[in-house]
Amino acid sequence: MKKAVRYFSKLGNTKTIAEAIAAGAGVRAVSIAEEPALTEFVDILYLGGAPYANIMAPELKAYAERLDQSRVGTVRLFTTSNWSRRTVLALKKLLREKGIQVEEAYFYAHMLHIHGRVEAARDFGRKG
Repeated sequence: MKKAVRYFSKLGNTKTIAEAIAAGAGVRAVSIAEEPALTEFVDILYLGGAPYANIMAPELKAYAERLDQSRVGTVRLFTTSNWSRRTVLALKKLLREKGIQVEEAYFYAHMLHIHGRVEAARDFGRKG
């Protein structure tokens, strides 16, 4: 089963969680700034970012809009923030409207407790 981790991070919190998920999944976390589109099919795509001013980052939204459903089996979402899970909800809606399967469960790490959630993020990456 091929897995990939893609993320958008401005402050480094989401990058920390993405790298932990990737460690659990046995892959490398890649910023969407580094790779703006998947280059091959993956069975599971872990995709995440945080809301900024309570809105999904435009870069993450553009990535999701460009995501080709023929390149991904299912998406597992993750987010970091102070309190809002709007990024996950917005991504879930956008991807499902494109016909991409998105798991209902997602990973959340409060921005003040990032380092305390690293092991749980690794476990999330080990899943399935």
